[in-house]
Amino acid sequence: MALKHFSILTFSLSYLLSFLVLASLSIADDPSSSIVPPATICGSTVDPTYCKTVLANQNGNIFDYGRISVRKSLSQSRKFLNLVDSYLQGSLSLSQSTIGALEDCKFLAELNLEYLTNTYATANQASGLLPTSQAEDFETYLSAVLTNQQTCLDGLQTTTSDPTVKNDVSSTLSDDTKLHSVTLALFLKGWVPKKKIMTSWPQNGRHLDFHNGRLPLQMSNRVRAIYDSARNRRHGRKLLQAGSVVVSDIVVVSQDGTGNFTTINAAIAAAPNNTAASNGYFLIFITQGVYQEYVSIDKTKKYLMLVGDGINQTIITGNHSVGDNSTTFNSATFAVVAQGFVAVNITFRNTAGPSKFQAVAVRSGADMSTFYSCSFEGYQDTLYTHSLRQFYRECDIYGTVDYIFGNAAVVFQNCNIYSRLPLSGQFNTITAQGRTDPNQNTGTSIQNATIKAADDLAPNIGTVRTYLGRPWKEYSRTVFMQSFMDRLINPAGWSEWSGDFALSTLYYAEYNNAGPGSNTTNRVTWPGYHIINATDAANFTVSNFLSGDNWLPQTGVPYLSGL
Repeated sequence: MALKHFSILTFSLSYLLSFLVLASLSIADDPSSSIVPPATICGSTVDPTYCKTVLANQNGNIFDYGRISVRKSLSQSRKFLNLVDSYLQGSLSLSQSTIGALEDCKFLAELNLEYLTNTYATANQASGLLPTSQAEDFETYLSAVLTNQQTCLDGLQTTTSDPTVKNDVSSTLSDDTKLHSVTLALFLKGWVPKKKIMTSWPQNGRHLDFHNGRLPLQMSNRVRAIYDSARNRRHGRKLLQAGSVVVSDIVVVSQDGTGNFTTINAAIAAAPNNTAASNGYFLIFITQGVYQEYVSIDKTKKYLMLVGDGINQTIITGNHSVGDNSTTFNSATFAVVAQGFVAVNITFRNTAGPSKFQAVAVRSGADMSTFYSCSFEGYQDTLYTHSLRQFYRECDIYGTVDYIFGNAAVVFQNCNIYSRLPLSGQFNTITAQGRTDPNQNTGTSIQNATIKAADDLAPNIGTVRTYLGRPWKEYSRTVFMQSFMDRLINPAGWSEWSGDFALSTLYYAEYNNAGPGSNTTNRVTWPGYHIINATDAANFTVSNFLSGDNWLPQTGVPYLSGL
């Protein structure tokens, strides 16, 4: 009997030892589930020393640390919004430029509060990898938080004439930005699965039977009758075909009074709030005319589609500029932050001219937004691809200095890019990408573009230098691929921003371009510049860079998934 008990005890101890060994191996194989010191976790962040202060006196796994960081980011975001509000409430003593910069900061801080609130709600429930699409959403939102912080800081530094406000708010911004950077890094480490890069696309494109502003829209008979009637009054023909893109309702804007509204802003105000994607688009058809309006579409006007009569037919125009005391952010003729926004067949202009410096035609911070067969016309800072995920197809873009700029994850496909004649002594830079953190999923990808001189520059390309881009921020990321570059492009390709700033941290790349300006023999030799192959270029396609296959089909806009 004693021997039997001894055998059972030996077996039990052996089993327990084996279980503990297997458990320790399992933990080693899955570091996210193991208890580790903050110093180990902080190695994945941009500033490990600061990260350790965020996680000081804490003990846990990557999910515990991630939740702590998100919670602190959310708390600081609320405090920052209160700080900005307190200055605005006492604004009688502030200059108009300071008030303008603070109003931008408030708008951006409110967006950050929403993004961080949603992130915390998810992180607080999930103790494992999120589904890929959901993880990409939150990675995008946390990237935008940093972008919004930087935009607020830039506005204060360039326009504010009240040093007390500038120093106080800027100091808080800088501290909070370091915290938000830690939050993004820990979220990526804990909740975001490693993305598989597609290098082949079975269909290699979607909806290619629609082009030149034609969309396959699915409408009720009532909605289509309204649309066709508005079109027929102008052209006597139909533009949009029956198809798979759901339109729930329509209003018509016409300056002659024959539509529902005479202004674009009135039509937008009538659009329903917080429409779900499954309900389809609320379509605003804007008939031919020049609309001198400043349009701002807020976050509640989701899944709004604006369709015009065509480039140079439906024109939205304004002339706000930094030269006339606006912030760059608030100089836009047309601004949108509503998810799922689509614009088709519209010209957007800022007519301030090159002497007024930064003057934005369109600013988009709208996630999963699309511009198709549109034209963007300005000089410096024409198109502000501010944040989140964006797609542009068959568009025309005109400008001089940094005229495609911002920090969205954005793909331009089959677009015409025209450099104009700048001020005497200036040179042209097509892009100025604004990535500030290596963990942001942002960058500018330009695919199958045609890059030429506009009519006013064409006779002067021998005396005016034109570059593909320059690094606005430290981790600037821009790729040109499969594009035609005319001889206006300087042989060096790219320009410095200031000395050697960002030349080793940026990522600039070219792949399989053509034309006299595409010769890379005399390109810059910066550490961050690359001539890449198809495998690397695949990272910057619609499918991989934007996960566009998940959301572009519902727009009806043609696109190529891959190379």
